[in-house]
Amino acid sequence: MKKIRKSSMISLLLIPILLFGLFVPATQANAETDLGLTVGAAILIDADSGKILYEQNADAPLGIASMSKMMTEYILLDAIKDGKVSWDQEYRVNEYTYKLSQNRALSNVPLRADGTYTLRELYEAMVIYSANAATVAIAEMVAGTETEFVKLMNKKAKELGLEGYKFVNATGLNNKDLMGMHPAGTGPEDENVMPARSVAKLAYHLLKDYPEVLETASIPKKTFREGTDDAVNMENWNFMLPGLVYEYEGVDGIKTGTTDLAGYCFTGTAKRNGTRLIAVVMNAVDSNGVGSYKARFDATAKLFNYGFSQFTKQEIVPENYPGKGKNTIKVIKGKEDEVKIKVKEPFSMLVKNSERDLYKPKLVIDKDSLEAKVKKGTVVGKVLIERTEGSDYGFIDGKEMAVDVVTAEEVERAGAISLFFQGIGGFFGNMWKGITDFIGGLF
Repeated sequence: MKKIRKSSMISLLLIPILLFGLFVPATQANAETDLGLTVGAAILIDADSGKILYEQNADAPLGIASMSKMMTEYILLDAIKDGKVSWDQEYRVNEYTYKLSQNRALSNVPLRADGTYTLRELYEAMVIYSANAATVAIAEMVAGTETEFVKLMNKKAKELGLEGYKFVNATGLNNKDLMGMHPAGTGPEDENVMPARSVAKLAYHLLKDYPEVLETASIPKKTFREGTDDAVNMENWNFMLPGLVYEYEGVDGIKTGTTDLAGYCFTGTAKRNGTRLIAVVMNAVDSNGVGSYKARFDATAKLFNYGFSQFTKQEIVPENYPGKGKNTIKVIKGKEDEVKIKVKEPFSMLVKNSERDLYKPKLVIDKDSLEAKVKKGTVVGKVLIERTEGSDYGFIDGKEMAVDVVTAEEVERAGAISLFFQGIGGFFGNMWKGITDFIGGLF
């Protein structure tokens, strides 16, 4: 009996040890991608390809505050490109923008009640200083009213394929800060909302379509209406820019945001050694759970450090893929019996240094043959890039991890005489095959 009890006791003691052994590997595995961010949400992407390198709670709709102004910038730059407004066009201040601009508790450059300002002045105030009344003025210049501009914001969000968004004003302020003059059809305490994934996607398309936005977003300090009685020193709220308190090498944009609902947010971008990253942090807090400017920039720095140190651009599919033996497909009724194929372009992407060998190309051909005439560049299949272990975050725009396979040359259709003899050859070839199959069946 004593031996039995002793064995039972040993078994009981071993249970927690065994359980500990079961759970420790999972914790260690997760530690590789746990950056220790104390944020409501975060995401890091490659600005060139849109490849997602890291994400944390990226699909939760959260307040975006003045990061909303990236959408305002996008729509404004669209309007300039389309010739609907121009940089030297002037805006005359109205009661709404005047009253809003006088609230220095909000980010603002005060506007004169009887003043006029160029679109470029207002744009610089919005991008550098996040000036809210200047942003409303831009919305009115583009769409007539902020109400109509908000419609454009939601329309553009849909066009870009954003999800979980709600735009209720041009600035990102809570509507209660707009002194009862918030856009029609929105609630008195509504605020702009979007998941981190959609914020990153907006920033990705903004930089793709209008990279010149960084020329202004990268200005650390500027004086609004310098040399006049209305001069206001504007220090960029992006304190990671050169010369500012949280300077980070390579940072040149894009937009901060802070409200009670959103907390401390930032969409940042930095470029080093030819690689540009976009990082989004939302509702950043410190180790004590307190939100601050430092918390959002510390979180962003962690994302950038991770991206720049752990990832390098790797060629997954070379230009000469597929290799010998797989580089042709059959051509019917052509002057040539086959046509060479190749990848449309080599495929490279940022890959974690320790995971390079996990990505393998897989050739998928859609057709066994083509009928002449065959044009050069005809898509005949694709090369899928597959990960052999674990999961992959994919791309911010949802595109497939693949590259098209196309014909490398043109094959002309054979002439009538050639086609005639091809037909005869095919007839006798099929007949001979039938005979040999029949004879083979006898034995």
